[in-house]
Amino acid sequence: MRTKQLAVRPLTPTLSPEYEGEGDKTDLRSDRGDAPRLRRVRVPAMNAVNPRPLIMDALLHAENLDFSYGDHPVLRGVTLHLAPGEIVALLGPNGSGKSTLLRCLFGNLAATGAILWEGKPLPAWRRRDLAKRVAYLAQSPAWEPEQRVADVLRMGRAPYLQAFGIESPKDIEVIGQVAAALAITDLLDRPLHTLSGGQRQVVFLGRCLAQEPRALLLDEPNTFLDLRHQVDLGRRLKDLASRQGIAVLMASHDLNLAGMFADRLLLLENGKIVADGPPTEVLRPELLSRVYGLPMERVEPADGKVYVFPKIDAEGERETGPET
Repeated sequence: MRTKQLAVRPLTPTLSPEYEGEGDKTDLRSDRGDAPRLRRVRVPAMNAVNPRPLIMDALLHAENLDFSYGDHPVLRGVTLHLAPGEIVALLGPNGSGKSTLLRCLFGNLAATGAILWEGKPLPAWRRRDLAKRVAYLAQSPAWEPEQRVADVLRMGRAPYLQAFGIESPKDIEVIGQVAAALAITDLLDRPLHTLSGGQRQVVFLGRCLAQEPRALLLDEPNTFLDLRHQVDLGRRLKDLASRQGIAVLMASHDLNLAGMFADRLLLLENGKIVADGPPTEVLRPELLSRVYGLPMERVEPADGKVYVFPKIDAEGERETGPET
């Protein structure tokens, strides 16, 4: 099948704001290093939640991360790992550190501790090379009203663009494939300001996929999506993980959708991981009641999934949660 040539406006070859850390200067003119080979990483101990020694082929390994905004600590001794083809959901109340953790893992914030991508310390990565492996979707991505959908997708190819921002046939092919996969081909010539919030969110996800990453860091990707599109997104991420081995680490406020599609859940409370495991182990009413400050109940239908809900009394008021 012939690939349709997309009419894409000239674009300066620069990485989107999500790619660049504060004070980092991205050089798009040279790209001499080959992708580092995946190597075996020995993790001495995860943390108090999961203290078992672990040996794994780690795509991402972070250990003992701390981060503070001024005198306010946000992350406290966070340790986690992410394997190829794995979907992990970050759960926790507002202010528990989910977004900050994702930004630290991508290098947009500087945490203390160790962060390794493919066994290589985060500071040793050139930003262009890291952007070929890891795509980050912020909670509220910056966008220009008159920017076309095709141009947004093309920004995902920035790490691969040749001199003067000239796209290759491969770049055009990838953009077309991503647009088809997300069912947004008919939107390619539309300016962003003419789209709904949910449509824009799908376009921003497309920009991430255009990077052809090995890992996705997604900060509440369901923002602005209706229920059907939230489920579609979960299925799409599951397919990317199973078919292409893409690892997904995403922050979410929807406990049940996270439990449906994620292999593991990480529950954050005041910047600490208080639970790390499969949904059946993490979605426990007594634990969630303490973390979220309201009583929870759990339903276990015959499909093997678990679902949790806040308890509501007969008058429609929630019952009083545990004191914190």
